[in-house]
Amino acid sequence: MGTNGSTMLKPLRQGLPPLDPAAVSDAASCALPARYEAVREARHFARGTLDQWSVGDRFDDICLVVSELVTNALRHGLPSDMACSEHTPSVRLHLMRWTERLVCAVRDPSHETPVPRDSDDFSAESGRGLFLVDSFADSWGWHPLAGTLHGKVVWALFRLQSAG
Repeated sequence: MGTNGSTMLKPLRQGLPPLDPAAVSDAASCALPARYEAVREARHFARGTLDQWSVGDRFDDICLVVSELVTNALRHGLPSDMACSEHTPSVRLHLMRWTERLVCAVRDPSHETPVPRDSDDFSAESGRGLFLVDSFADSWGWHPLAGTLHGKVVWALFRLQSAG
């Protein structure tokens, strides 16, 4: 058992969260180009979408996690020769809302396991993304895509206050 906290952050290699896809009340997704400006586009898309859904006090948490997951996908999920390509969108952001749950899922073409970078330097600019996801989401995990789709999906789940 390491004392660096990474054991607590073992990513769950499992399917999407245990929510019935047929019961989803709202869903939105956008394709993101393989360039770093896509993080801003993803944030803008998420804010616009969440404005229309009632997510209460989770708005900022969800926007932060969207930024982190998209940044990770662009930084670690793209082959280096593809990172400059303007053509095919290689990262896709999905937002899905149930009555009391919201899932943010980001798809990228890599099969690499998302691994938190061990860093004792808390002022470091990179490497903390999954720690932030773990801190702000209620749960998170990832799974490889099946069939003809290549890559993986990393997801984060948020519990929402019931409107009643």
